[in-house]
Amino acid sequence: MTQTLSPIIADKWQLWTVILVLGAGTFLLRFSFLGLIGDRTLPPLVQRLLRYTPVAVIPGLVAPAVLWPAATAGATDPARLAAACATVLAGVLSRNVLLGILTGAAVLYLTPVLIG
Repeated sequence: MTQTLSPIIADKWQLWTVILVLGAGTFLLRFSFLGLIGDRTLPPLVQRLLRYTPVAVIPGLVAPAVLWPAATAGATDPARLAAACATVLAGVLSRNVLLGILTGAAVLYLTPVLIG
């Protein structure tokens, strides 16, 4: 016997209030950086630190999909783990993003075929 969670149905005005507040907050966060200082030259230290933003964000997005994929009900998948390791290794050794992506895709495709 399976249990289902009943959906939480909010009042229509509550829902629109939440949507508008979150939209305004998102706009203000982006505008504070892009609109207010977008035409100014940033200090060299800030420019140097901003270069590391993708390096900090992408692992946070990719790691859950590699370590706890929904497709395997949260169990670590050896093919995904091997593809992630191959992608990082190819990218670091070649310093070529496209080669890293292609290597990871090839390993992700071939690992289940080789494992059986």
